[in-house]
Amino acid sequence: MTEPAAATDDLLLRLRRFQSDYFPLHQQRFQDLVTEGQHPKTLFIGCSDSRVVPYLLTGTGPGELFIVRNVGAFIPPYGGSHGLHGTTAAIEFAVLHLKVERIVVCGHSQCGGIRAAYEGVPDEAVALKSWLKLVSEALLPVHQPGPEALRRTEQRSVVLQLERLMAYPMVRRAVEAGTLTLHGWHYIIEAGEIHIFDARKGDFVPASQASDCGTGPYQPYVEHDGQVIGD
Repeated sequence: MTEPAAATDDLLLRLRRFQSDYFPLHQQRFQDLVTEGQHPKTLFIGCSDSRVVPYLLTGTGPGELFIVRNVGAFIPPYGGSHGLHGTTAAIEFAVLHLKVERIVVCGHSQCGGIRAAYEGVPDEAVALKSWLKLVSEALLPVHQPGPEALRRTEQRSVVLQLERLMAYPMVRRAVEAGTLTLHGWHYIIEAGEIHIFDARKGDFVPASQASDCGTGPYQPYVEHDGQVIGD
């Protein structure tokens, strides 16, 4: 009796394809990264959402981005936790050791983390429930947020995280010294466009219309309705 053919392991095939097809074309680049070490200029803090692909968005390759991803692209307050925080550790490593020149906080449309902050999560998700408190300051006073409220909250969250970054001593020191800039992005998945926070205008501007990739904020963010985000 003939044994049935084994099911194709798609992920395994992709691993083999990387080694056989991609790696030979870029082998010298990987060798240089091993010999010379990594020297990324940008720390990219993004949501873990599978639809957010930093290398595709920025057109970068190996060695160009130092990437941190978590639910919602949230940043814990500096020194505000007695637990272990991979995001905080990554920020410290990127700024103090790698000497990055830019930090990008990238939120996105249709964010499940933002929606969960409004709707709640199962009691079993203890860590997630605690984590979502990091966006509470950006939430709007609505019980069932519609698309516009969710979009506004996603953008408010990006600004909140930027302001929280400025409370990190090594970040503030580098920003004030002019060696580090902060950038807030809101990726509109369905439109394939990044909206960039312009600290001068106090608003998000489509990348197609922006004059730069954003920097700031250094003052409290005031929305058009007069609400102040942050401390």
